[in-house]
Amino acid sequence: MSGAVRFDYGGCQVLVTGGTSGIGAGIAAAYRAAGASVAITGTRASAAGYDADLAGYRYLQLDLERPAQVAEVTAALPALDMLVNNAGTAFPGGLDESDPDVFLRALDINLVSAYRLARACRPLLARSRMPGGAGVLGIASLTSLFGNPLVPGYGAAKAGLVQLTKSLAMGWARDGIRVNAVAAGLIETRLTAAHVGDADALAPWLARTPLGRVGVPDDIAGTALFLTSGAAAYVTGQCWVVDGGYSVFG
Repeated sequence: MSGAVRFDYGGCQVLVTGGTSGIGAGIAAAYRAAGASVAITGTRASAAGYDADLAGYRYLQLDLERPAQVAEVTAALPALDMLVNNAGTAFPGGLDESDPDVFLRALDINLVSAYRLARACRPLLARSRMPGGAGVLGIASLTSLFGNPLVPGYGAAKAGLVQLTKSLAMGWARDGIRVNAVAAGLIETRLTAAHVGDADALAPWLARTPLGRVGVPDDIAGTALFLTSGAAAYVTGQCWVVDGGYSVFG
């Protein structure tokens, strides 16, 4: 992770869903670099099924559309201090989210599964003794804030994730668990490569973005490490927008 700020997560047990690529991989790498023991999830049977080098992580299979696997993941964790609910997907250019069945599928993958896993992990998190308390971090989106006709299900789910963050923050504070979210702007990953690589499509985005660039996974990772650290011990129920200023453009 770039920048001068350093965090010490020595002794911390972290779970990052969807940690095999993109934003999740960036967050997982940042926690590991800060000294944490990091478990990641993916949909494939083993870490060997990915091209990336995942040797530094504990790999757990988790298909968000298979609730039984949530119990398997939590049972495999002897302890947990931080949960990052990063895994999710949208269906632009593929399945039509305006179809009610696909809409419901998008809600299940991007919202219901995040709640299901957080709820299952709550007893583990309540036993954490990390400075500032245990942490749950949801990865939201600018579709939490703005409409997008191409992904109505994904957008509704990400907006719901922000409200879920507030509700869990209120209900779980007594367990010493802080719950926050990060609304990510346009981040350069494999999933956004086509858009980022299209100069004509990208130009309007950059014109509206005060910082004048596309984000990278490290931009989200730095915010994640801060929000789950003791430095943010008085922060809960919040959604931090990390978008280069895109959302403040008048």
